[in-house]
Amino acid sequence: MNPLALAARHGPMVLVGGLLLGLFAPPLADAMRPFTREMVVLLLFVSVLRMEPSSVLGSLGKLPTVALTVAVLQFGLPMLILCTAFIAGWQHSPIVLALVLMTAAPSIVGSPNISMMMGVQPGVAMRLMVTGTLLLPLTVTPILWLLPTIEDSRTVIFAALRLLATVVVVSLAAIATRRMLFPKPSAETLRSMEGASALALSAFVIGLMPAVREVALTSPTTLIFWLAIACAANLGLQTLTYRATRDRLPRDEAVSVSIISGNRNIALFLISLPLAVTEPIMVFIGCYQIPMYLTPMLMRRLYRPSNLSA
Repeated sequence: MNPLALAARHGPMVLVGGLLLGLFAPPLADAMRPFTREMVVLLLFVSVLRMEPSSVLGSLGKLPTVALTVAVLQFGLPMLILCTAFIAGWQHSPIVLALVLMTAAPSIVGSPNISMMMGVQPGVAMRLMVTGTLLLPLTVTPILWLLPTIEDSRTVIFAALRLLATVVVVSLAAIATRRMLFPKPSAETLRSMEGASALALSAFVIGLMPAVREVALTSPTTLIFWLAIACAANLGLQTLTYRATRDRLPRDEAVSVSIISGNRNIALFLISLPLAVTEPIMVFIGCYQIPMYLTPMLMRRLYRPSNLSA
């Protein structure tokens, strides 16, 4: 059997396998750690590659209808956290930095896949992911300006430009590759692309786990602390968003928006911000992958149709 198709069929287990390998296969995780940024680029490429080009470009045509949701998720929420932190005097806390960057990030590239695992159509998640990623330089720039941990204004400008250039170049390269090599892909080819995406996600998380493992060995209480914050931020946002939208939106939209509210592509900042900025929250980024990769298992009960009017 095609191993990529097999990976697609067992997507959730492939993700869990990546987590376990990262935690319990130190040589492999340490070998992949230096290539974290390259893996982010690969993930973006593979994710766009498996999308129908007309769907990617079509998302731009529906920009007005999704822009408000993107603005609330990627600008309103991190701004609320920042304002609260300034009022309380916590603006220099690594926790605030982690939560602000997480909520300022767009949807993870695997959100359409997770939506399908939850039994809803991936179109809403795809539009939000594409639009949110393309609008990221616009929504994140004022957030970065206000972060006290980033003092150099040039860092903000360069970070926004790097993000924009990376997203545009990688997306265009993936669309061009899809049109040249897979203009009319078969169902088997699409399953292989989906499997490649799951494997890329799994490989990426392996490289993030050394930071988690090091803290687990030196300070287990610190690891528990950051893991609790990551789970509360991810699963808590999903739960709150779903309870707020389940009676107001069609199921496909309510589930997709809820999944995206908690699962953000914070890893994009690893290719745009200096290491000095992201290093203090690398443990959070690693821990954050755990509830993210377990979402298809942990949240299935919440998102089942019977909960729509519960």
